[in-house]
Amino acid sequence: MACLAVQNAAQAARPFQRSFVGPAAGRRAAVLRRPLAPRLAAAEEGSSAAATTPASADALFKELDEILDDYRRAPISLKQEVTGDVLTTVQRLADAGALKKWGAALGDLPERRSVLLGELRLVGISQPEKIAQISVRNDAAFLWSTVGITSVLALVLGQLPGDWGFFSAYLAGGISLGVLAIGSINPGLLQFAIDQFSQVFPDYKERVVRHEAAHFLTGYLLGVPVANYSCTLGKEHTDFAEAKLQKRLIEGVLEPQQVDQLSVIAMAGATSEAMKYDEVIGQNADMFDLQRIMSRSTPKMNDAAQQNQTRWACYQAATLLRRYPDEYEALQKAMASGASVVDCVRAIEAA
Repeated sequence: MACLAVQNAAQAARPFQRSFVGPAAGRRAAVLRRPLAPRLAAAEEGSSAAATTPASADALFKELDEILDDYRRAPISLKQEVTGDVLTTVQRLADAGALKKWGAALGDLPERRSVLLGELRLVGISQPEKIAQISVRNDAAFLWSTVGITSVLALVLGQLPGDWGFFSAYLAGGISLGVLAIGSINPGLLQFAIDQFSQVFPDYKERVVRHEAAHFLTGYLLGVPVANYSCTLGKEHTDFAEAKLQKRLIEGVLEPQQVDQLSVIAMAGATSEAMKYDEVIGQNADMFDLQRIMSRSTPKMNDAAQQNQTRWACYQAATLLRRYPDEYEALQKAMASGASVVDCVRAIEAA
């Protein structure tokens, strides 16, 4: 519940939180301290050795788990130094026959075309127009609850004797005015409280898991390895490891095929919500990610083309989620239990 997902200056170099970032910087902490050139040479030697000496799937999964652990602990600067560890290991697993579904949908991804809203309904999105409508459900619920609680509190405190009742009632009522003032001047200050309050909705956790699992699965099926994910409140994200795409994103140039690939992944989270719920809550980050992708398209896309690209991406994301329902359900269960990326990959392959 991406998204697919605003931070410091170093992070600003990355196009979006659900980012296609350089993978883990080395094998272990000691590897991180080695100079870049020897590490790259070691990676090349390891790749050629893998071509002649087949490794067991379990050993490769263990290696991948170690690389991903290094990725999570490495500073941003080192994430960009080594650009092939995750992808190389995943490719070796695929060559060994352990990842039969990785990149399985990449060759089947059709060329972009005009997509009508009616076609989105045919793939399970009952109200496609809701995807682009910013939801204020959590904000409104927080505001009305604050006003209601403080009003009742002021009424109760007003029954206290003497000046206590007078001042206490005013102070309690002033809380609502303070919240409204902060919301008008700097609403970002209230985001933490709103995020915490959103947990009162029974569908909150399910939405988060469903949203991030859609990003994870579509990225996996389209051949973009997942480096990390989180379903933690306020930190929901899915990070992908694809060095070539990261380089082109930083350069600000994406070819049409890359735009199509990334668009589907970016809109998968919001699409998954729209396939089950009447209202989409987590589309803000997904739409922002998609806009950043389309703005890097070569040739440039006009407004009409961008609107169609959004519909096309939602259509393809819904198609993939419907085509791989068992994998999607297995992945949601794994992510809900806090499984590692490697265990999530195993769940997809075993479904």
